[in-house]
Amino acid sequence: MREFLLTLCVVTAVTYLLTGPVRKFAIIAGAMPQIRDRDVHKEPTPRLGGIAMFGGLCAGLLVAAHLDKLSSIFSNTGDVPALLAGATIMWVIGVLDDKWGVDALVKLGGQMVAAGVMVFKGVTVLWLPIPGVGTVVLHQTWGTFIAVALVVISVNAVNFIDGLDGLAAGMVCIAALAFFAYSYRLSYGYGIADALPATLFSAILVGMCLGFLPHNLHPARIFMGDSGALLLGLVLSVSMISLTGRVDPSVITSGSQTVAVHAMVPIYIPLLLPLTVIAIPLADLVLAVVRRTWNGQSPFAADKGHLHHRLLQIGHSHSRAVMIMYFWAALFAFATVAFSVNRTPLLAVKIAMAACVIGIIVLLLPRFKPHAPRMAERFLPPRYRRPAESTEPAPAPEKVRELLTRSDRISAESTGDHGDSFSHEDEELLRKIGTGAHAAGRHSGATGRNGS
Repeated sequence: MREFLLTLCVVTAVTYLLTGPVRKFAIIAGAMPQIRDRDVHKEPTPRLGGIAMFGGLCAGLLVAAHLDKLSSIFSNTGDVPALLAGATIMWVIGVLDDKWGVDALVKLGGQMVAAGVMVFKGVTVLWLPIPGVGTVVLHQTWGTFIAVALVVISVNAVNFIDGLDGLAAGMVCIAALAFFAYSYRLSYGYGIADALPATLFSAILVGMCLGFLPHNLHPARIFMGDSGALLLGLVLSVSMISLTGRVDPSVITSGSQTVAVHAMVPIYIPLLLPLTVIAIPLADLVLAVVRRTWNGQSPFAADKGHLHHRLLQIGHSHSRAVMIMYFWAALFAFATVAFSVNRTPLLAVKIAMAACVIGIIVLLLPRFKPHAPRMAERFLPPRYRRPAESTEPAPAPEKVRELLTRSDRISAESTGDHGDSFSHEDEELLRKIGTGAHAAGRHSGATGRNGS
């Protein structure tokens, strides 16, 4: 666990530190498109956040290659070279799209090329656990087809939900945490070496998201763009393929550790977990394709009908809409992991139902507004800190009205000394509250800028 945590911390730090310079580079390079009709942000924001994520990915793999236990992944499997090759291709496509724009069909072709390169290097689905049937060994053609389809679906699912500040990075982070918990249990709890690559890739993916999120939370200073969304989707899909297609829980050898795995882990969990961790993005992807096709549009045509857009349309704030999506993603993913850990499915169902009720109550509170705890604000950028509460008593509304009235009368008198002046305390109070109708409306209890 210490080596995974070290890798995760390195990836987080590198991604976080690189995002600031990448933002300046994106502004200089002009990767800051104008506001579109389907956008929810109000000001042009730089993209190319995937450059920092790609740097974090490379740093994590470099550190893991020099650690005692994780170095075996580089020597015993070809997953790491396959991941780097596919990630590089996908990242280059995303960078080109962020800067100049790439046609949707060309981008889809590039995604299939990246997936094909990874399959050629060994990242493929060897078998599938089918409920009621057991483990089905796949032909090479079917394994290649399923692997490529899984990569393309995951990449586009992540890209489709990248519509609100912090949404895509947070949801991918939740999915990666669920994968890490499950694959770590298989690799170290039961000694299954085939689960190690998925565990490492999940830890790196969590670090990439955590390092980028402080810059991407509302109000975002930088967007990940396609360079980040495509990269996150690819790393997530590689983790799923490595876990689902390599680990065979139905292989039972007398006296071996796989007996315990077969007894503790239902055979269909490796098949179910990849679907649940991307359940929300996958549902959004399917609904978008159906909606656009029904309206006679191209499935790749952008619109403003995604799930997060609908949450905003029914009255949720930006932060609350993101938190709602986080909640449902975590509920689906971790409920599946809890179901695989516990022998009693009923207990996992009860825990999931309790979490669902608590989450709904909290998220629907009228005054609910996500914010960081006071003790953690010193580690956050200034824009995420709440203003310090003033210890001075607020001036009475009558006093404020009197001062503003006298100020307006003195300003209107251009000549003569009428003997009407302010004391030092009154001048200090005017300096704090300002002058004009806006100040009167804010401090005297009026409801608008015009004091009405």
